Amino acid sequence: MAIDISEIPDILQRRTISFYAVFILLVAPLWCAVPLAWAFVVYALRTGRIWSYSLPGLTLFVVALSEVIFSVHHLHLTRQLSSPPNTGHGSIPEIQVAFQRILKAGLAHLSPDDYDEETLDEERPGSPEEDIVQLEHDDHRAIDFRNTLRTWFGRQPWSTVRLHEVRQWIYWSIFNKHLPELEELPQTHKAVLDDALDLLQKRLGKRIPEGSDVSCRPILLNLDKATILWRPFTLYAFTTVTNLCLDHYYQRSQGFSRGNHNGLEYLVRIPKNWKPPRDPRPVVFLHGLGLGLLQYHTFLSHLFQEFADRPLLIILQPHISQNIFHARYLSPMPRKQTTKNLSSLLASFGWTNLDPSTNSSEDEGHHPNAKDRGQNGVTILSHSNGSYCHAWMLKDYPHMVTRSCFVDPVTFCGWEGDVCRTFFYKTCYTGTELLMRYFVGTELGVVNLLQRNFDWSSNSLWYEEIPNARNRSKTLFLLGDKDSIITPSRVKLYLRSHGIRKGLWCDPNGRHGQALLAGGEGCKVVYEWLKEREC
Repeated sequence: MAIDISEIPDILQRRTISFYAVFILLVAPLWCAVPLAWAFVVYALRTGRIWSYSLPGLTLFVVALSEVIFSVHHLHLTRQLSSPPNTGHGSIPEIQVAFQRILKAGLAHLSPDDYDEETLDEERPGSPEEDIVQLEHDDHRAIDFRNTLRTWFGRQPWSTVRLHEVRQWIYWSIFNKHLPELEELPQTHKAVLDDALDLLQKRLGKRIPEGSDVSCRPILLNLDKATILWRPFTLYAFTTVTNLCLDHYYQRSQGFSRGNHNGLEYLVRIPKNWKPPRDPRPVVFLHGLGLGLLQYHTFLSHLFQEFADRPLLIILQPHISQNIFHARYLSPMPRKQTTKNLSSLLASFGWTNLDPSTNSSEDEGHHPNAKDRGQNGVTILSHSNGSYCHAWMLKDYPHMVTRSCFVDPVTFCGWEGDVCRTFFYKTCYTGTELLMRYFVGTELGVVNLLQRNFDWSSNSLWYEEIPNARNRSKTLFLLGDKDSIITPSRVKLYLRSHGIRKGLWCDPNGRHGQALLAGGEGCKVVYEWLKEREC
């Protein structure tokens, strides 16, 4: 009989020295800057000593006063996120399809190792064509699913999870609302909830006990109270000014132009003599959470030098770049608007066509070698949170994306709960975890995006939604085995179970973001792949 890993408590961890070092040397000083600024301003004004300060003292007072004023503004913005959103995740039929895909993932009897992608005949091994049937409680597929699902319930042993909490979780995942009393549920909602619960229990291999256990309270990402920690005005100002300087530098010295397409901001460089589809196809870069251009400057600088022969498009995302002074900082563009604007932007450059039926015909009519090149389109290179937008384009305009490179993608296996738990719920034990929690997980713009504007069904990408997923020349996945944000072993298991081999590159010592460090092995893999002629 298989060991039921869903009943084994997680190993208790102890905080490392790096945690305390980061807390004392970095997090605590930055967090204390705001209350210290308040104390200094109040002291200077109440004692009247401000009138006796010399130039250095007055400068310090002005800086402290700016922190005080900004903290009030920050508090005002924070209160805007105190209430859960009123909008749902999406259409109910779309949510139900995504929910069934979750239940079908891992059902097929396929080994992630016993597979030769050169000889496999099935188009989509382990795809949603599997039926959801009642599993035995000791079926390894049921045990694995229970162990995965308990992440949404605080990693408590599965036997402690009760039906009320599971209903709460299902209701949130479908309707993005708190579960009302069962007798108050509309009949349509009750029917959807009961159907989802029935399928879920089949996949779990056992019935969920009646009752409630508050110790297993589920993660309700969009509804739970958001934790936002202040940070100094000077930190935001430094990040914003640095990104503006880099923006201007790219325009002056790297040949980029800045544009705004219906609210979608970007930097683009198109070589003068470049012609599609004769020359290498354009590269679209979608960055992740953090500091915007500042965070990716080294990687981008090498990218500019290595690929001067093709157009480069960088999509700017102020809401995940700590650009708190931007008008759209708390108004991230939703999926449909983003893909509509990005697709029309790509079409306006002449890189691809909005109508998929004209993509290849136009190429073949005007370019003799179009058939050898494949359809006209772009290469999308995404990192981390950028993989969500990448996924949206593959869902809505797959014909425009002829090559895809996913670096540290969070779009896969997001339904397993590891990413959101790591960002917002898990206790920090290491310095890296604390850095990620303070600088990313509790930052106002990130919290707004991931806890108030997160659409899990749109953000989840499935194997069958990726064109040419098993063709390495067209699709590449890069992971680091020591990634602390995603669970690489789960993502690898999912991709490998669908036959992806040559296109999956893994760094055994890699951490999140390390694959894009200039000079690293991951960066070399990305550059070499971009240089390849796809086949």
